[in-house]
Amino acid sequence: MKLALLDANSLAYRAFYALPADLATPAGQVTNAVFGFTSMLIKLLGDERPDAIAAAWDVKGPTFRSEAYPEYKAQRASAPDLFRSQVPLIRDVLEAMEIVQIGVPEVEADDVIATLAKRAKGEGWEVVVVTGDRDAFQLIADGITVLYTRRGISDTVTADAAWVEERYGVGPSRYVEYAALRGDSSDNLPGVPGVGEKTAAKLIREYGGLEEVLASLDDLSPKLRENLAASEEQVRLNRRLMELVDDVP
Repeated sequence: MKLALLDANSLAYRAFYALPADLATPAGQVTNAVFGFTSMLIKLLGDERPDAIAAAWDVKGPTFRSEAYPEYKAQRASAPDLFRSQVPLIRDVLEAMEIVQIGVPEVEADDVIATLAKRAKGEGWEVVVVTGDRDAFQLIADGITVLYTRRGISDTVTADAAWVEERYGVGPSRYVEYAALRGDSSDNLPGVPGVGEKTAAKLIREYGGLEEVLASLDDLSPKLRENLAASEEQVRLNRRLMELVDDVP
């Protein structure tokens, strides 16, 4: 049996920014996000044919991540009014299709998805996570894949362990440690100066993990050693904030 888990906010934003804002009803209600979201959902149902499906939403308010690091996502502007006006309509579509919608205060939709994915896998389900958020790559394992929306509403890739390894140079189990070094501008989490994707992957591969990298600073070039030492606290925080919680009640 197959379970599809939708990152509803992520997919809705993708649809909103992919399609023109002149998609509207005769009364003037903009519907680009609703149309795009529904199109992606219909394609998912046709391509994946899941036996069950659920949509996770972020819940307004602080999360444990913003409490631990007030700068977390602080650079993001408020959602445009044209987007916010469509969220209730997307919820109506999901309700009409009898798709369960879940949101839990103080955690993110990603954490809800991680929890459901782990639970479903333990019960023998095949799980496909549908999202445009790279943090989901850490969930990939036998029985769990990520349908990653790269651009627009139709450019998607089925990401399994081999795909992540080929694209990023590390496997899913080390993705968070790699990302902690690289940083994530979309979440306002700074990486180590001078450490991009290739260097982050090389360090993780050579030393086996983040702790091993930080314990081996003397082996590195002076500039890299200096930058890593100065960023050590931020890198550890990045890892803690990027790790998805898989035991949400």
